[in-house]
Amino acid sequence: MVQYQQCPLCGSVNIQHQLTVKDHTVSRQDFDIWQCTGCTGRFTQNIPAESDIGPFYKSDSYISHTNTKTGLINWLYHQVRKKTLRSKRNIITKATGLRNGKVLDIGCGTGAFLNTMKHFGWSVTGLEPDADARKIAAELYQVSPQLPEVLFDFPSLTYNAVTMWHVLEHVHNLHGYLKQISNVLKDDGVLFIAVPNYTAKDAQIYQEHWAAYDVPRHLYHFSPNSMKKILLQHGMQIKKIKPMWFDSFYVCLLSEQYRNGKNNFIKAMWNGLRSNWKAFYNKEKCSSIIYIIEKKV
Repeated sequence: MVQYQQCPLCGSVNIQHQLTVKDHTVSRQDFDIWQCTGCTGRFTQNIPAESDIGPFYKSDSYISHTNTKTGLINWLYHQVRKKTLRSKRNIITKATGLRNGKVLDIGCGTGAFLNTMKHFGWSVTGLEPDADARKIAAELYQVSPQLPEVLFDFPSLTYNAVTMWHVLEHVHNLHGYLKQISNVLKDDGVLFIAVPNYTAKDAQIYQEHWAAYDVPRHLYHFSPNSMKKILLQHGMQIKKIKPMWFDSFYVCLLSEQYRNGKNNFIKAMWNGLRSNWKAFYNKEKCSSIIYIIEKKV
């Protein structure tokens, strides 16, 4: 069990308890979330150590590892994913200025994004800790993800793009990863990080029932300010942010279920719209954000 005495994002000792959240996916245990007054980032306190957290991912409903289509929410996820995969590819080609190159996807899950990039001529490398997800990736898409620790064996200046789609919040060795990612990126390479944003309207609506807290699997809960600060520590800076408009609806559907014990499609869609309307005028308030990142010159 990991108990922080200082902020794992910025190192500040000015931290305090913020709220308590239940793990609705696996254990039904309660976990405390603390906030740092220095960087405004949040983090889950008393998390399982990296060697012990595996069982918290073992659920048929954990879609990024199982590829399940059972149930309305998972079916909708797959319908939306077809569009978001194309969108991610377009974002990468535009930000890098390349039609093809070398991409590293950290936390590649069952390999859908790798398959998309491979189809359009990119050389792909995937890292994934879950053995079941790696097996599905090989069977479905003929890609062979490797274990995450090989990241630290890759040579410098290798990749045109590194992607972490809703992955950074899961990484115990946060600063070690960011340092090595900066190392393996080419000097003109681009890092893409997608994470939930707890400053979004839907997080305010659902509070401790907000599904994107996803404790204890989500070790950190980023604000745009905290993301800027941790990237600067590793010689990187945010070039641009892109809102993930669909995420608010998906998160609200799950959050309604967590709060009320049942689905309420209409209310979830309304709250997703409310959240996106707020973010329309300030993209830093979107439920999830893609940070497009470059090395600091």
